[in-house]
Amino acid sequence: MMAGYFWTRCINRTFACGSWTQNIGIRTANRFYWSTTNRRLANVFTSGRAAFLLGLPTLSCLTYGAYHRLHNSPVVLALENVEVLEQADYLYSCAETHKLYQLLLQYKDSDNAEFLWRLARVSRDVSVLPETDEGQKKQLMYEAFEYAKKALEKDDKCFAAHTWYAICLRDVGEYEGVKVKIENSSVIRTHLERSLELNPKDATSLHNLGYWCFTFSKLPWYDRKVASVIFTSPPTSNYEEALQYFLQAEQVDPNFYSKNLLMLGKTYMAMKDEQKALLWLNKAKDYPPRTHEDEEVHKEAIDLIKKSLLACHQGRATAVNLLITSCFGI
Repeated sequence: MMAGYFWTRCINRTFACGSWTQNIGIRTANRFYWSTTNRRLANVFTSGRAAFLLGLPTLSCLTYGAYHRLHNSPVVLALENVEVLEQADYLYSCAETHKLYQLLLQYKDSDNAEFLWRLARVSRDVSVLPETDEGQKKQLMYEAFEYAKKALEKDDKCFAAHTWYAICLRDVGEYEGVKVKIENSSVIRTHLERSLELNPKDATSLHNLGYWCFTFSKLPWYDRKVASVIFTSPPTSNYEEALQYFLQAEQVDPNFYSKNLLMLGKTYMAMKDEQKALLWLNKAKDYPPRTHEDEEVHKEAIDLIKKSLLACHQGRATAVNLLITSCFGI
């Protein structure tokens, strides 16, 4: 009777969670998390265990053995993993970076890609906190890359593993020099595109592809020279391509990330569309800051708005001066 009850609960919960990894929202700083309708699985097992212990004298050793094996079965362990991942995503949604890091660090030796890519993400998040010194930052960046790499090795069908491998590879490239950074560029794009093949609605990958295109649209001449030595056909892009990815990211997950709003503004500025640039920069400015990155985006958006308005003012002044000169010859 008790065993049947537990199997029923386990199977129902398993089916309820079947499409779990396909429905979760993920990004560099987003705070979406998956939630079940049947809350607190742990309470079910705890109460079940209590009922079992109260009735222990009337149960045979065989029944106890069956229950013990059931409680440690792969189904139960899988459901416990779901609970931990749900807790992790909740902490992420609340921007509880340090708590999340400590929680997931317990699973650094896990073979589950879902734990590993989340650990890569939060390790990276800790590295960019203002209180993290430069030495710790570098160490955390490389650790994040190793976690992402392991996630990909464990499950190359996990779209988020591809996404965070690409992001972390880009991060460690900043410590490896221009040559390595450019060599990694094609690998980064390949993994982001693979992530989108597995999940076309992943706003994080869309944003990062836009960022990739934006970077190669404005690559300094020295970096272009290095790229031409490394590749027969160096990676190239343009602002129009970057814009399409940023817009797609916003379409699949509106207002999901302050930096996507900022990059839309910066891209329109580069394309000399001041009106649309100001529209998106103001959205970035008004985005509720919940992380250090959001605060940095807020400051940069304000600076760019001021710069854009000053340029417009100077442009009008120049136009007025030219008109006066043409009319009056002075």
